[in-house]
This record gives sequence, structure tokens and C-alpha cells, in this order.
Amino acid sequence: MSIKSVPSVCVTYARNGNSTRSNELGMRAMQERAYDKRGEQYLLIKSPPASGKSRALMFIALDKLENQGVKQAIVVVPEKSIGASFNDEPLSKFGFWADWAVKPKWNLCNAPGEDGGKVKSVAAFLASDDRILVCTHATFRFAVDKLGVEAFDDRLIAIDEFHHVSANPDNKLGAHLVDFMARDKVHIVAMTGSYFRGDAEAVLSPQDEAKFDTVTYTYYEQLNGYQYLKTLDIGYFFYSGPYADDLLKVLDPSEKTILHIPNVNSRESTKDKIKEVEHIIDELGDWKGIDPVTGFHLVKTPDGRVLKIADLVDDDPAKRDKVSAALKDPTQKDNRAHVDIIIALGMAKEGFDWIWCEHALTVGYRSSLTEIVQIIGRATRDAVGKTRARFTNLIAEPDAAEAAVTEAVNDTLKAIAASLLMEQVLAPRFNFTPKTPQSGPVEGFDYGEGGYNPEKTNVGFNEASGQFQIEIKGLVEPKSVEAERICQEDLNEVITAFVQDKQTLERGLFDGDHAGGETLAEELTQLRMGKIIKDRYPGLDDQDREAVRQHAITALNLTQKAKEMALASDEAEKTGNTALIDGVRKFAMDVRDLDIDLIDRINPFSEAYAILAKTMNEESLKQVAAIISGKKISLSHEEARELAKRALKFKQERGRLPSNTSADAWEKRMAEGVAFLTRMKAEAENG
Repeated sequence: MSIKSVPSVCVTYARNGNSTRSNELGMRAMQERAYDKRGEQYLLIKSPPASGKSRALMFIALDKLENQGVKQAIVVVPEKSIGASFNDEPLSKFGFWADWAVKPKWNLCNAPGEDGGKVKSVAAFLASDDRILVCTHATFRFAVDKLGVEAFDDRLIAIDEFHHVSANPDNKLGAHLVDFMARDKVHIVAMTGSYFRGDAEAVLSPQDEAKFDTVTYTYYEQLNGYQYLKTLDIGYFFYSGPYADDLLKVLDPSEKTILHIPNVNSRESTKDKIKEVEHIIDELGDWKGIDPVTGFHLVKTPDGRVLKIADLVDDDPAKRDKVSAALKDPTQKDNRAHVDIIIALGMAKEGFDWIWCEHALTVGYRSSLTEIVQIIGRATRDAVGKTRARFTNLIAEPDAAEAAVTEAVNDTLKAIAASLLMEQVLAPRFNFTPKTPQSGPVEGFDYGEGGYNPEKTNVGFNEASGQFQIEIKGLVEPKSVEAERICQEDLNEVITAFVQDKQTLERGLFDGDHAGGETLAEELTQLRMGKIIKDRYPGLDDQDREAVRQHAITALNLTQKAKEMALASDEAEKTGNTALIDGVRKFAMDVRDLDIDLIDRINPFSEAYAILAKTMNEESLKQVAAIISGKKISLSHEEARELAKRALKFKQERGRLPSNTSADAWEKRMAEGVAFLTRMKAEAENG
């Protein structure tokens, strides 16, 4: 059995040092950007892992306490271990006017007892003259239930890892947040490295989100501004048989690795996690005992090196607490030799800080996109001498003979969704403008060889800000403030919802025209994307919905076309940020003019299918395609109405309705939508 790699994403960055340089107040680029908005009552910080969100909050909170009439600051984290991110910091040592100090009794993450039992401590803090409290999401929820939202008036509530919140009324933290905002007597700072939930639930309702001022710091800016880390690879590998037998084909013992073994309930698991860890250790070399100080396993490899392996899977509290404490030891933070491999199951994800990690290796599909993004974040820290990092997802190949083939297909689809999303998250930021006779070059943007050409659509790139400026013919512009905000800030969230939509993914990959199926690109780009935006932002009118749809599908499709161009070029080895920029430019040049009709005719999943076809067993691929195209989906009333709307637009442009005998498949599909509605109407009238 040979492991097959899906070379989904490979990005290379400039290493210009911008994101790690500090200003005279000791703030890095992202922190400075957030501090500029410190006067806002509701602030949302979207910024990647390791960009310094915890410290950004310290600067903002201290200003609010000192200069904005805020009585106290309450920092809320998802789990106890993350509380350590808000330990005392001597900020004045680096130029700031105050230090961050939390009295030990008010860091409830370090206090013994259950979350529910700490409500008295929260009440005591609110009644005290002390200024800063740190607690878990759970403690905070219990405290609000018991004390009521009014008890927190005139305080700052800072929520770390904000993606744990949901607009769903069953999400307690989300419901409390809605109550706080309705009362409007607190300041809120919300922070997250992955502002999308893996379950396709919105984090906030659109009307609540509109109250927040957003600070966005992109992955591109963060990684481009590092000093050492230059290249990040994200790959998926299919295997058959027990995963542990093939692990060493992807695990390089010389790389600092976090290995997440599969959930016990998943089909990848052998159902005995302890034996799995033993088997992995045995595969790596000869076990030489346990270090009495750290609790790490010592394993001698065939080449004579001794690996230090931290086991976070063993449930024995004495063993696990010792290993966990050794990993958090602040005196070892800068010691690359402290540990070599960390094996975990549910731990070592968000908030886990090991700067030396070069490879995040995950077996089996994780529960959500958010979790995948958080795991990738473990490897994207900058560290001396670390030039390359990678994330690998090891997935069981769908076996045509297996009864579990449907589950395997679902895992494969989710992995592809994560890959598509990460391509988007890691790419430079897209700004789209309509091409008009008045269009001209934007200052600071490089338009490539020959510069700006007023005769055609142009692609400009600003290296410093990591932004594209792209002209599109026929592009609808957002007219409301909310739609403009979505196009500026939320395109990745819209794309997340789209690529997570199971029917969209299935149809786009296995029933699209590239796979010999019947699904047309426009059904995905116009109908499915249109429906997702309508459901997500019910308050937008038709023009604004269409503007958001066009911006989101253009961003997704341009990234896909750029990747296709990069992989097809002779420079495929050199894929990276220049390959992506060159790919977007080359595509724009090849088609002469970028217009929205052309973009709507690109299936967003065709490039993913091409890679899958090269890597998956042909029989498996055929079996999967047969399962998908066998699920014939009849036209829904809503889809028919959307097709009829598109048909009306077609009539306005061409002076006639679409014909059901047309050679153009999309025109024919619009005509089918009109006929379906006419038939429904006639049936309703006839009773």
C-alpha cells in the first residue's frame, strides 16, 4: 500500500518581519490595529493563532479601566488551561504606561472546585475594588444565570475563543450576550482565530454583529510578517488498513510533531487508545523508560537518537497532570530540545502554545472546520530556525466493498471542505470593484508587467497589505452598510457555509460536468450560494444579496483558478504567494476580461475533483460518484422561484425568455424552473 497525497495547499510567504516588530508602546502590528479601536463599546477581533490577541486585550482593557469609566474587566476563556494566557505581564517594560496584573484569587482558572461552585467568587469580585478577573466560559454562564445581566453593568466582558458562542438560542453564552447587548450597559471585546463555527451555525445574528466594530488581521499578514517561518503545507493522505501501520509514511521523527489520534467513536479508531499509543511508540523505536521529571516516554530510534514523547492520551490523572505541567513549564518555552513528539486526543488544540511544532498530524476527520483551523494554528508559530510547517490529515480511503462507504465519503467531503476553506483563509485579501469607463489604478497596487491597462480588467496587488484589487465587469456593488461590511469582513464566513453545505459539495464534486454528471456550475454559484446567503442574511434586499453572492463566489473561484494555474505551470515546485498572485493575473489575462457571467460558469469544486481523481483509487472514486448521482434531487419550489428570477433577468438582457430547447444547459435549466412554477400555479388553481 502506498500512501497517496493530496497536495491541497502550499503557501510561501515573504518573511518581512512586520508582524513580529513592536512599536514604542510594545505593540505588534495586530495589537496596534486593535488598540486604535479601543474606544469602541463592542469590538470584535478576528486574528490568527499566535498573533497576540491576549496581549491586545490587555492593552485595550487597561485603557478602558483607566480612561473610559469602566469599573472592572472580566476575561472569559473556554477552558482552564487558556487562563494562563492572561497571567501577569510587565507591559511597562516594553513601553506601555501600565502593567497587567491579576490577583491570584481572581484567576478562577487556577482555583480548585467546579465551575458552578465559583459563582460566589464572581459575586465577591463584583463587590470588590479589584479590577481584573479571569474565569472560564462555564463559570461566567453560571454567574450570569445566578446574578443576572444587570450585576455586570459598567464592566468590560472580554470573550476569548469567541467561536464557542452561537446565535442559536440553546447556546447559553450566546443568549447571555444577546441580553447584555439589549441592556447596552457593558463593553464587550470578542476575540477569535476562526470566526466560523464547524456546525454551520452563525456566531452572532446579523443585527447583533452589525453593532460590533471589527478588527481583521489576516493569516496572510500574520505569516507574511514572520521572521523565520516561510512555507506552510496542508495535505490530505488516504490510507487503507489500520492507520498505525502506515503512520511512519507521513510522520517524520526528526520533525517536532503534534499527533492527534482519532476519536474513540470514529471508524479510524481501534477502540483502544492506550494500545494505539503503545503501537505508535513501538513503530518509532525502542522504549527506554520514562523521564522521572517530565513523565515523557524516552524512545531510541533506529538511527540512535532518543525521542522525548509526551503522552496526553493516558487518562491516569497523576501521569497526565505531570506531562501537562512539563509541557507548560515556562522555563522550557524557548528550549527546542524539551520535547519531540506530543501524542494527544482531545487536548493540545486551541490555546496550546508550543512554538517549535513543525508538523500537526491528525488521524481521522475532526468534528469541525473550526477544530481543523485551531489544530493548524498549533504549527503556524514563528520560531528560530523553523522555516517550514505542515498540517497533514490522514483519512481512511472510501472502500467500495465496505458498508461504511457513506461515512467514508462524508469524511472525504469534510476534508475537502476544510482544504477549500484553508486556501481561502491563507490567501491575500480580495477587493473587487466594477469595471467602468471611469476605473483607474489604485495607489499602492502593482498591476504587473505593462502596468494598469484602461482597455481591460486589471488585477493589482499590494505586497505590504497583502491585498488584491480586482476589476470585474458587471459586478453588483453592495449598497447598504451591512452588505458592505459583509463584503469587506465576512466573505470567508459565507464561503465556509457554502463549502460545508453537504449537498453543494456532493453535487459540485461528483455530479458536476467535470465528473460527467448533470449539475451545472450556475446551479452551485447562483442557486446554492444564493440560498445560503438568503438564509444567513434574511435582512438584505435582492440587490445586496446578489452583491454578497457575487463577491463570495468570485473570491472562491479566483483562488481555485489561481491554484489550477500554479499547479499547471512549470513552476509548480515554487507554488507560494507569488504563484497565487501570478495565477490570478494569468487567469485574468487568458480570458481577456473578467466578468461575473464567466465567474458564475466556473464550478468551484472542479480543481478539488481533479486532485482527488489523481489520488483516490479509481474504483473508490467511481463508487462514490455513483452514490452521489444516485441521490436524484427533485426541484424544490424555492429553487424553481430562484430560477424564474434568473429567467426574468435573462429576459431583460436578451428580450426573450429562456428556451427549453436551447443548446445552453443553463438557459434550459432556467426554462425548466419557469415551467415548474407555471405547472404548480395551474395545479393550485385547479384545486
